This record gives sequence, structure tokens and C-alpha cells, in this order.
Amino acid sequence: MKEEDNILKKVGKENVFRVPDGYFENLTSEVMSRLPEKETPAIIKREPTKWERIKPWVYMTAMFAGAALIIRVASTDRTPVNNRMAMDEPETEVVSDEYISAVLDNSMLDDYSLYVYLTDAGAE
Repeated sequence: MKEEDNILKKVGKENVFRVPDGYFENLTSEVMSRLPEKETPAIIKREPTKWERIKPWVYMTAMFAGAALIIRVASTDRTPVNNRMAMDEPETEVVSDEYISAVLDNSMLDDYSLYVYLTDAGAE
């Protein structure tokens, strides 16, 4: 604390930064007077060409055609026709009762939950 007090006594608390009187009142006019005059270019209005008129419609048509193509390619089924017929039949597998009992014992389902599950599976 003593050291800070000694420094404040030497330097003082007065603000040493000052601007001339009326500086900010005249600042805008001084800056504007020093700027060079800007010439405004002459605007030539011309009629748009036929391509400039139809360009947005062509772009929009191309966008929709591309989106339709992407949807078509992404949604096609990629399996061959002769394999589709074999896949239409549901696959069934015979599982021994000993495996079913072990799975049911470890599934941690009570009888009611198992009943609900089996009736919902049969509804589909």
C-alpha cells in the first residue's frame, strides 16, 4: 500500500489526456471535407435476354429432375427377380424345447408379459 501511495503522490490522479475544445463538434465536418468527391456511375438499364428470363425455370426443373432420379435410384429393390420369389416365403426354424426353456428362464419375463408378447406377435 505504501508503495502505491508513493507512486500516486509522484504521478497524481489527474487525467493527462486532453482534446482541444470543440474537437468532437467539428470532427464530422472536418472528415467529410477531406474526403474526395465520389462520382456516381451512370446506370445503363437494359432489357434482360431470353436466357436470363428462363434460367431460373431451367435450374428449378433440373433440380426436381435430379431429386426424382435420386429418389428413384435410392428406393429401388436391388435383389434379382428370381431371388425375390424365394424370399417371399417366411423362413421357419425348428428349435428344441430345451433351448426355449433356457431362453424363457433367462429372459426375466413373468407369465403375463410373455403372454402379451406372444399375442402381439401373433396379431402381426
